[in-house]
Amino acid sequence: MTRIVAALALAFAIQVASADVLLIEEVRESERRDLPTNGQSKTDIETDFGPPTQKHPAVGEPPISRWEYADFSVYFEYDLVLFSVLHRDVVIEK
Repeated sequence: MTRIVAALALAFAIQVASADVLLIEEVRESERRDLPTNGQSKTDIETDFGPPTQKHPAVGEPPISRWEYADFSVYFEYDLVLFSVLHRDVVIEK
């Protein structure tokens, strides 16, 4: 029984460690890319990055909308950027 518990604990620790590494790599990749920053306007984003591939309508209060680009999405509150995120399938350079 002790061996099973130890094996499960080790397996879980390995998964947690690999998840941490992936998250760190995603953060590093985000820092290397020129992504929209918090506080920029929708006009600024279209000027700097061109038109998005898709615009999702605003939902909730305050209204939150999302624009999708090839490698990232931009979330807005009203007209200002809240944050930008890389898409999950973006290749992470090591």
